[in-house]
Amino acid sequence: QVRLVESGGALVQAGESLRLSCEVSERSSSTDVVAWFRQGPDTGREFVGWYTLSTGATYTSAPVKGRFTISRGNAENRVLLQMNMLRPEGTAVYFCAAGTRATNSRYAYDCWGQGTQVTVSS
Repeated sequence: QVRLVESGGALVQAGESLRLSCEVSERSSSTDVVAWFRQGPDTGREFVGWYTLSTGATYTSAPVKGRFTISRGNAENRVLLQMNMLRPEGTAVYFCAAGTRATNSRYAYDCWGQGTQVTVSS
């Protein structure tokens, strides 16, 4: 069974940077796309972006474009979410998910991690 483990969440101040990591237990066609979502205290699960391990293609959503970057880590099965210029509204639990299609729909992803908390103070 595929497992995803997020790490790197922390308490930071507005304007600071943070890097999250998602470790995928195994590479396969079912885990070729790794996406990031976030869920704030009063919001639903919001799409942040995705990364395709086989091609390196990546996409970030409009609210974070220009500030957040998704890339592959040094390890083959690791995907990073680099977050710069963090804002208080970025306070959320950040989840990574794996699937076969690069999409912003949470329902397309079958495997999810437990999430890591990011808190941005003003």
